[in-house]
Amino acid sequence: MPAPLPAAVLQSVVSRALEADTTLALRDCRSEQELLEALCVADHDPADVVLLAPGACVSSERLRRLLPRLRNAYVEVHDDDGSGGPPLPENTGHRLAVARGCGAQSYMLALEVALEHLACNDAGDRVHVGT
Repeated sequence: MPAPLPAAVLQSVVSRALEADTTLALRDCRSEQELLEALCVADHDPADVVLLAPGACVSSERLRRLLPRLRNAYVEVHDDDGSGGPPLPENTGHRLAVARGCGAQSYMLALEVALEHLACNDAGDRVHVGT
């Protein structure tokens, strides 16, 4: 099971989303199946952006098969120092960027990338965070 986001980081992410007049749906996935289900639920609107923290599922074949079929763009998040293993393969779905190397603050970086994408494309107002 992944460690929860530190309270200060979670508060910063939520505050930043509110400042940007963006809704935020947080999903704490404790297994590969929960992660896959959360991604399918989040895929109801292609204008949404997912902050995807694949964690131990980064090598999941099921995840790699699902991501290209989803309409949502996503920012991949790793809350390690960059030494925690490779990200998902390059052409796995509609990935905008990989945010890593900043510890838990990688979520703030990922949110900024998502907000920039939404503003540049006038493509909606929601960001989903899945860890």
